[in-house]
Parts: sequence; structure tokens; C-alpha cells
Amino acid sequence: MNCAGRDCRVQRWRNCIGFWLLGLCNNFGYVVMLSAANDILKKQESQNTTAHALINVETMNSSNSSRYDCNPVSTAAVLLADILPTLIIKLTAPFYIHKVPYGFRVLVCFITAVVSFLMVSFSSTVLMSIFGVVFASVSAGLGELSFLSLSVFFNRNVLNGWGSGTGAAGVAGALLYSVFTQAGLTPRISLMIMLVVPVILAVSYFFLLAFPTSFPQWTRSEVSHNSSAVENVQERRPLIEEVADTEHQEEQEGKHIIPLSFIDKLNIIKGLLKFIVPLGLVYFAEYYINQGLMELLYFPDSRLSHPEQYRWYQTLYQIGVFFSRTSLFCFKIRKILLFCLLQCVNAVLLSVAVYYQFLPNPWVVFIIVFYEGLLGGAAYVNTFYFISKETADREREFAMAAASVGDSLGIALSAAASFPVHHYFCSL
Repeated sequence: MNCAGRDCRVQRWRNCIGFWLLGLCNNFGYVVMLSAANDILKKQESQNTTAHALINVETMNSSNSSRYDCNPVSTAAVLLADILPTLIIKLTAPFYIHKVPYGFRVLVCFITAVVSFLMVSFSSTVLMSIFGVVFASVSAGLGELSFLSLSVFFNRNVLNGWGSGTGAAGVAGALLYSVFTQAGLTPRISLMIMLVVPVILAVSYFFLLAFPTSFPQWTRSEVSHNSSAVENVQERRPLIEEVADTEHQEEQEGKHIIPLSFIDKLNIIKGLLKFIVPLGLVYFAEYYINQGLMELLYFPDSRLSHPEQYRWYQTLYQIGVFFSRTSLFCFKIRKILLFCLLQCVNAVLLSVAVYYQFLPNPWVVFIIVFYEGLLGGAAYVNTFYFISKETADREREFAMAAASVGDSLGIALSAAASFPVHHYFCSL
């Protein structure tokens, strides 16, 4: 792929915008589909008591004797069901996904996203709705792992676009679904409209991104590719050259790249622990707050109802995530452990606040959860930026995929830990 001056700048902006749309679409459908699933499950309440536990994520059943106005089942139950497929993919796929070309991976993400929308919109049973959630989780998990790996074939700035897009997904997804339903559209019609999202994802990948000429779209060679090699080829390549010379040069580049063995991959994971562990702890504390404590931070004297308080908590959290995931355009922060410590302080502070109920009003919690979102989003984008920057060329593609397990593992563990916390407080 030859480019010089203005053409290179245009290509870099195309790729940055392309990764922004990929990040938006990869997480957007998942957020919207889950919101719609809760609405549709309301119609199935009389058929299965499981639906009753699920829909209370938003409706906050107040018919209980606890001082916390608890749901019969913690919102962590829904979170655990949502995150497990993604976690399984991220734990296992880095060891075999390199054998699957990126074009096929994106097609799988597209198909599973479409299936999730259709299954939830036409669901007539609780089980069918849950399978819709599973397909959405598979699409989001495979997509995140693949697009982070894909970023190594491009200029590192595409991570700025990816991070900002994933941050925007939470805000845009919840907002647009609310707008559609408030306008009088049924959840089913709203979801049918949202089928455009996986289409945008496919169009962004296949038509917007400017791939390097050596990129393995539909076939996968045994050698690894990396962004540094591609950029070096572009810098050394003259503006006018013969096709045969180009092919020979790329062939010579590939000869010096040795495939990673299983032992190599284990060693890479060992080196990544300094990134994975802090990121996992950040998300553990973050989702412990979101799913274990937020619904318990209820202020009866406020003008806002309990459901309204909870929705504002979630909305402000998502806005904080969006701002911080976009911050990579402006500055980078290497000390990921700092985010971990600050997020754990938030978790301890809000746990004490739930127990002693000393916070005066929900506005204080609004500020804290916005700050919580800032920390989580910043930890995510900076983790992957510095992994991309500090990992050796031949290891980078695998490292980006393997490190993606950090946030999902933290979320899954937080969901499990939130059950006893929820039970304890609701028994008071």
C-alpha cells in the first residue's frame, strides 16, 4: 500500500474513523439488545419466574422489608449470564484464533449480532431471550479480541478511535433505545431498526479501512504480521516500483518472522500479567460497584424515584467511560496500577456508604460514579496502548488478543462476589 503526504494522512483518518465505528458497533448492539430483552421478558413474566428476576434489573421491586429496597435477585445475576460467553472466548481463542482469517471472524461477528437481534425481538420464551443474550455476548467478545489484534496492522493511533468508539457505545445504545421506545415504538420494532448496526460494522471493516497490501484477509499464513513491519515497508518503498519488486520485498520481510509456539505464548502471557492483573482489578472494583452496590444506593427523600436514580447512575457512569476512553487522543498514562488503587478506594468508600447510609443525596453518588467511569475507561485504553507500544513485533498480535481477557475476568469475578454482598445488605 503506497502512500505519501496527504494520501497517508487521509488513510490514517479513514482507519481511525473505521476503528471508531467498529468499537461503537461491536458494543452498541450488545447494550441495546440487553435493554430490549428486559422489556420483552416482561411479557413472559407469567410463563416463567426466571423472567421476574431478570426484569427487576430496571424496575426495582420495592415490595420487600429491607431498608435498601432490594430486588429479590441481584442485578449481578444478569451480568454473570451476560459475561460468561465473552470470558470463555477470551480465555481460549488467543491460542487458536490465529488460524482463522480476519474476514471470516468479522462475518461471524456480523451473523451472531444479527441473530441476537432477531432472537430477542421475536422471542416467545425466556430461554429464547437468553440465547439472544448469548449470541450478543459471542459477537462482542469475538469482536473485541479480533479488532484489538487487528490494530497491530495499522498505525497505533487507531487504538484512539477504538477506545472512543467503545466508550460511545454505552451512551449511544442506551440513549437511542430509550428515544425509540419513548416515541411509541415497540421493543420489537426498535430492535428491527437496530439491525442496521451490524451492517455498519461490516461496511466499516470491508469498505472503510485501508488495509496494507500484505494483509491476510481471507487466507492465513503461518507467519505473523505486525504494524512496524508494514510501516517500515512503506517508508522504504519508492513512489514508483514494479509489482514484482513489491512482492519480493514483502516475501523477504516475512522470512524473518518466526511463528509463536505454545511455550512462547505462555511466556508472553506471563509478561502481560503486569497489565492484565491491574486491568482486571479495576474492572472487578468497577462492576462490584455497578452490580453489587448501585441498586442499594437509594435515597427515599429525593425527587427522583428509585428506578430513576439507578438509571442516572448507569448513564453518568457510561458518560465517564466515554470521556476517558476518548482521552487517548490527548494524553497517555503509563501507571495502570494507579487506576486500580483509586477504583478500589471507590469500592470501599461506597461499601461503607451503603452500610452506614451517610451520603446526603444521590448527587454525591452521581459525581462518584462519573469519576468511576473515568477511571475504568482510562485504564482500558491506556492498557492496550502501552501493550501495543511495548510488546515485540512478532508478539504484538497475540498479546493484544490475550490481554483482552483482563476486563472480562474482572467483571465475571465481580458478579460472583456481588451475590453474597447483595444478600447480606438485603437481609439487614
